[in-house]
Amino acid sequence: MRLLGRRRRPLGACRSIVLALTSVGCAAALLIVAAGSGASGTADRISGTPRRESLPSGGHSSSNRPFGGVAAVGALFTEASGRLQQHFCTASVIDSPGGDIAVSAAHCFSDVSWPVVFVPGYDKGTAPYGVWRVTKVYTAQAWQSSRDPDDDVAFLRVAPAPDGVPVQDVAGAERLGTGWPAHTFVQVIGYPDVANQPVWCANWADGFSPTQLQFDCGGYTFGTSGGPFLAAASGRTGEGTVIGVIGGYEQGGYTPGMSYSVMFGPTVDSLFRTAVSGG
Repeated sequence: MRLLGRRRRPLGACRSIVLALTSVGCAAALLIVAAGSGASGTADRISGTPRRESLPSGGHSSSNRPFGGVAAVGALFTEASGRLQQHFCTASVIDSPGGDIAVSAAHCFSDVSWPVVFVPGYDKGTAPYGVWRVTKVYTAQAWQSSRDPDDDVAFLRVAPAPDGVPVQDVAGAERLGTGWPAHTFVQVIGYPDVANQPVWCANWADGFSPTQLQFDCGGYTFGTSGGPFLAAASGRTGEGTVIGVIGGYEQGGYTPGMSYSVMFGPTVDSLFRTAVSGG
């Protein structure tokens, strides 16, 4: 089955990483998609100081290029029998009081198989910042009831490591930005599901509609859904402000040359606050 938008291609073989997991359950609540039972915390804690990649240099571009990734942006994987399976979407750690929140696109979770794990900074089969269990997915009521493309945003709760350390303490975080102007210079990162490292492109985002952004850069294929539109990003750390994620209109775009995003505003801010409070 060919999935619309950028979520993923049909599941296929991919490189596996062995995980050591501990089983727990999780619950569903209003604005929450139940994440199914699964492990809590990182499956593979790292030792020592992990590498921290920087963003590629250069001005705006018309097509993406692969690079080594940044710490706070990573790939979402399904997991089975202690091994990573297909990576299917992209997510970013968002600065929060508990250090345990990430953002992606809501359509990424429409029919995904659980459990799901988040691998920040994933690059060529390595998990330099660990493997972290997604335990809850928060989406807006309008998305749940009608798949409204103006609500194609999801916040994820990520379980801490066994010693209680949250993902933000290990990988850092991006800031959440709402109410930004449509015409903003952004850097967009995504994980194509046919590749084992992320791609990057920098260009101007513009308004596609009163509620949607568009970003003109080639090569954003299946798997890049949920990839952040980063404004005012540091070239050294890759940390910036997420003002959108690939999704929304056409679930992020039916062609790889044009990507779309919900324009982050009060609804996204309210959903984020719900996720932070565990509501």
